Amino acid sequence: MKDKEMSWSIKMADTVLRRYLDLSDKWDHEYGIVFKGIEDVWHHTGDCKYIDYLLFNIGNRIGENGEIAGYELEDYSVDHINSGRLLFPLFEETKEERFKKAAFLLRQQLETHPRTSDGIFWHKQIFPYQGFLDGVYMGDVFYAQFAKVFNDPALFDDVTNQILLFAKHNKDEKTGLFYQGYDEKRQQIWANADTGCSSSFWGRAIGWYCVGIVDILDYLPEEHAKRQKLIEVLSGLLSAIVTYQEPETGVWYQVVDQGGREGNYLESSSSCMYVYALAKAIRQSYVSQHFLPALKQGYNGILNTFIDEDERGIVNIHQTCQTAGLGITANRDGSFEYYISEPIVSNDFKGIGTFIMASVQVEKLIVQMDDNENESVNITLSKN
Repeated sequence: MKDKEMSWSIKMADTVLRRYLDLSDKWDHEYGIVFKGIEDVWHHTGDCKYIDYLLFNIGNRIGENGEIAGYELEDYSVDHINSGRLLFPLFEETKEERFKKAAFLLRQQLETHPRTSDGIFWHKQIFPYQGFLDGVYMGDVFYAQFAKVFNDPALFDDVTNQILLFAKHNKDEKTGLFYQGYDEKRQQIWANADTGCSSSFWGRAIGWYCVGIVDILDYLPEEHAKRQKLIEVLSGLLSAIVTYQEPETGVWYQVVDQGGREGNYLESSSSCMYVYALAKAIRQSYVSQHFLPALKQGYNGILNTFIDEDERGIVNIHQTCQTAGLGITANRDGSFEYYISEPIVSNDFKGIGTFIMASVQVEKLIVQMDDNENESVNITLSKN
């Protein structure tokens, strides 16, 4: 950025370093989302304080032989894989074998992780025969990054097949949106008896799928046979998403297609994910600049709808769905009523991390287009 005073990625990252200095108390997928945002700011700025933060918080969980404190392979949860993405930059930066060994430990989980009959990872062992969109980001991005870093190209076929299986099972042809869950046995309370899918379009689940694809493309070889198909899936889904952008604010609803239906609300983490995916897809030429107006409106909408900054420079993000899922309890039935019933909170790690990630991508796109003397990217980085 030419003017770092205007960089919201730096402002929020520095807020994390001030407010959450020690996040080494557990191995947690939500921490991993924040850590990924911090890693992105480190690459964006080159400021060593960000990698030092990651080294402290991740490093304190990793033993000399690669053991991860608080991690249980036998839980078979793809959520447990997500923080493993930070092992790659830490190994590259420090050359400490413990980070490499920890990455191989997580890879070992994926070798034996239970799957649906056609190959999708069960989201967790406690969710038999069920795949959730969330798993593409939580597990498959690590899987693809591992394949590239440690030169195991055979894994790319598995990664791409899982993404395309979700496109086969979970896509709604009428809206172009994706349902969160797929139950191949059609036995869960939330599963459609014919399709096996859940019944509503939850914003964050769709967001994880978008972000997962656009990140996996970073690692997938240019010549891979399924690469173009993944780009087509991403482009089609982004096209569907922008049609549901709330016109006045530019952001998106918790249940994407239900607009101003009573109880529905504008949700920050999913909005950040869509902006991240849009900005990165435009920057990498996966989609055309036709998406720029939606991106501009979306990012400006995030700043003006969800973000505030106090006199100390501490940044807050509001209106984040605290949690949502399918199964375990009867109320988690995938309905509209369920998704709007979960708590709405401020400064949730899923909101913080995705806001940092989205801001980095927008800022990088602005720099790229400035370099190309393209005037069409007039994105306002200041709040109205």
